[in-house]
Amino acid sequence: MGPSQACNFMSHEKCLKQVKTPCTSVAPSLVRVPVAHCFGSRGLYKRKFCGVCRKGLEVPALRCEVCELHVHPDCVPFACSDCRQCHQDGHQDHDMYLHHWREGNLPSGARCEVCKKSCSSSDVLAGVRCEWCGAQAHSVCCAVLGPECSFGRLRSMVLPPACVRLLSRNFSKLHCFRIPETAALELGNGEDGVDGSVATGPSREALAALDSSKQTLKIFDGNDAMRRNQFRLVTVPRLARSQEVLEVALRAYYVNEDPGDFELQALPLPSLASDAPEKTGSGGTAEEEASGGPGTREPMPEAWVIRALPRAQEVLKIYPGWLKVGVAYVSIRVTPQSTAQAVVLEVLPLFGRQTEDPENFQLIEVLMGSRQVQRTVLEGEELLLHRLLDIRQTSVRQVSQTRFYVTENRAVAPHVSLLVSGLPLGLSPQEYSSLLHEAMATKAAVVSVSHVYSSQGAVVLDVTCFAEAERLYMLVRDTTLHGRPLTALVLPEVLHTKLPPDCSPVLVFVNPKSGGLKGRDLLCSFRKLLNPHQVFELTNGGPLPGFHLFSQVPCFRVLVCGGDGTVGWVLTTLEETRHHLACPEPSVAILPLGTGNDLGRVLRWGAGYNGEDPFSVLVSVDEADSVLVDRWTILLDAHEMGSAENKAADLEPPKIVQMSNYCGIGIDAELSLDFHQAREEEPGKFTSRFHNKGVYVRVGLQKISRSRGLHKEVRLQVEQQEVELPSIEGLIFINIPSWGSGADLWGSDSDSRFEKPRMDDGLLEVVGVTGVVHMGQVQGGLRSGIRIAQGSYFRVTLFKATPVQVDGEPWIQAPGHMIISAAGPKVHMLRKAKQKPRKAGTVREAHVDALPAPEGDPK
Repeated sequence: MGPSQACNFMSHEKCLKQVKTPCTSVAPSLVRVPVAHCFGSRGLYKRKFCGVCRKGLEVPALRCEVCELHVHPDCVPFACSDCRQCHQDGHQDHDMYLHHWREGNLPSGARCEVCKKSCSSSDVLAGVRCEWCGAQAHSVCCAVLGPECSFGRLRSMVLPPACVRLLSRNFSKLHCFRIPETAALELGNGEDGVDGSVATGPSREALAALDSSKQTLKIFDGNDAMRRNQFRLVTVPRLARSQEVLEVALRAYYVNEDPGDFELQALPLPSLASDAPEKTGSGGTAEEEASGGPGTREPMPEAWVIRALPRAQEVLKIYPGWLKVGVAYVSIRVTPQSTAQAVVLEVLPLFGRQTEDPENFQLIEVLMGSRQVQRTVLEGEELLLHRLLDIRQTSVRQVSQTRFYVTENRAVAPHVSLLVSGLPLGLSPQEYSSLLHEAMATKAAVVSVSHVYSSQGAVVLDVTCFAEAERLYMLVRDTTLHGRPLTALVLPEVLHTKLPPDCSPVLVFVNPKSGGLKGRDLLCSFRKLLNPHQVFELTNGGPLPGFHLFSQVPCFRVLVCGGDGTVGWVLTTLEETRHHLACPEPSVAILPLGTGNDLGRVLRWGAGYNGEDPFSVLVSVDEADSVLVDRWTILLDAHEMGSAENKAADLEPPKIVQMSNYCGIGIDAELSLDFHQAREEEPGKFTSRFHNKGVYVRVGLQKISRSRGLHKEVRLQVEQQEVELPSIEGLIFINIPSWGSGADLWGSDSDSRFEKPRMDDGLLEVVGVTGVVHMGQVQGGLRSGIRIAQGSYFRVTLFKATPVQVDGEPWIQAPGHMIISAAGPKVHMLRKAKQKPRKAGTVREAHVDALPAPEGDPK
């Protein structure tokens, strides 16, 4: 058994003929469509392996937010730009999608789709997995599977990449997928920064202590690395010959070319010597040979740069970019006289385009960086051999990451959609245009307002100039209007006419602040299982961007990951944008991440998220049943004052809020408000539902001696009839049979005065509680609330400022009126199907069917 000299790959000699896994040094040549990765923040990923050097991730590492690639920070520059292609970019558009295989890091117990044997390993990178359909196989067995991918079990929920178009020029992957950019700063300087960590062995101090015959050298791979002072450290014997040092240096940069085409140049630069290892007293053979012969034995220089020697000719691969031909590429020989125009003339007949005018074609150089794919159109007189030498002078490894494509001279019409939010509410399109022009000097010739969401204070700008789109994007994020910061998001276009007839994609909203910060991991999981363009982080623009993106999709579903307040936020936005949607009544599912999660309990999604497999969650959403739930409008009018002492409150304008679960006035709202304020002061402590409930208990105990006086401070009218209130401390309007983390406030006893409550009957139940002790007894199942009324229209008069909460969101409401009435239409919610009995079957079937029973699920 022996390792690969480049990438640490281990194999038996007798097995080498069956190896299908490409070495890191040749892997870039096997990329079908270059797509850059989107690396997030550093984290600890246990039992994972680096996709470049193949070693375990024992230190904080990086993962792509879109695919399943894990890498060490100093391996990032060497990662292939082989991420998933999640949209059409106007350059390479494909209607058929092939499997996107990613090697290793499979879950334990993974079984091969072909031979049904185990294909995972906890010791090395082993096996492959398709990042679209989830098929798992041995690297040899995957060749048996058909090349086309069907998107697997979630195919009806995935937004197909062929149906999404985004011209992403000038925008990074983080911008395109609306991922916060704070993580990118951790990678250091530059686009593909390499830190100075040792890539080929232990630290230099450890090496010096272990073996004084070794020496650690800094190796630069070209001018770009020297400019950024980014290097790799290699360890060689002190008496190593220059050829041996060169071979080690090339391996450190994963260069698999003939060492005879390169040389090492010493770099005794003061800036580098200042932080170099201590110089030794003994000389080195490499220095003697580099200087032309033996002489005085001097220390070997500590810093070297790899240089490519001029070549008389090279064999170059030319790819048929965006031309539908029968070959992947053709190989041609380029000489010192070969120009870009000459190459185009030579390869067109090889691509079957000999009858077409060569003036209609161009040669494009594509640099497949791990974090950005850059395209450069070459001038017709550009000498390719000189171009290749320049690339190697910049970085010897860049040649393996550079491709040349012959393309048609078709100009891509610039078109970028920017959603700008945080604007004043209720303005006209012309007023929004004037406001943006004054604030950011928008260019009317290339910028226009295409959509207006005045109730949300947001507009969508169509920009027909890439440079102007980038300028506006960066400027909006630094602009504040009327004390509110603006936000800008780059949004793709969904080609709804190309959607398959059975496709009902799921629009995912995740609140990363909910559920003890589990939302962050869920965001990454859903981006990998689905198209990341259909996953939205609610702290980055709210729900509006998602509904705007899906506005032309004829049928879609919604998954909200968060607490009751988050669900209410999404439903309110849906109500306000409904008239813009081709699917005005999408069904909404819940992944409960909050503390109470009452609506999630009623709809069988459980008491809270406990780490269930996100794949199983999506399968449950796909199998869920649609039910109707009433929505209620609450008009808060604080204008009618009984005295002049509340003049400040008199200026508060009326506002409208939406309700799905319950509205509380008095003691329960006061507890919610105290909890909310405590969480705002120290958000880092509120990372678990158990702790959150403990805080609720603590603030409740502080108010246990409150006297009952709410009935003296409010007046209630039901259907225009005034209702006398008993001696209570809290008044609660409930729409669903769950309150305060699962308590049955109405009770199950039959009552001839009222109809049996339902969440779609157009009626609200009004219940009173006498104080904190009564609320505790209700939550313990010992008592019910005091039934007061049932109806569809309510008018509450507040005689003094009173705590109010709607679906868990509390505030202090000024004296005045509250009018509660039914809002139409009813909202379509998804109720989780009852758990099916587990049947014998394949591991994959058991993985889907074996879902944990949610708390409170009726049997």
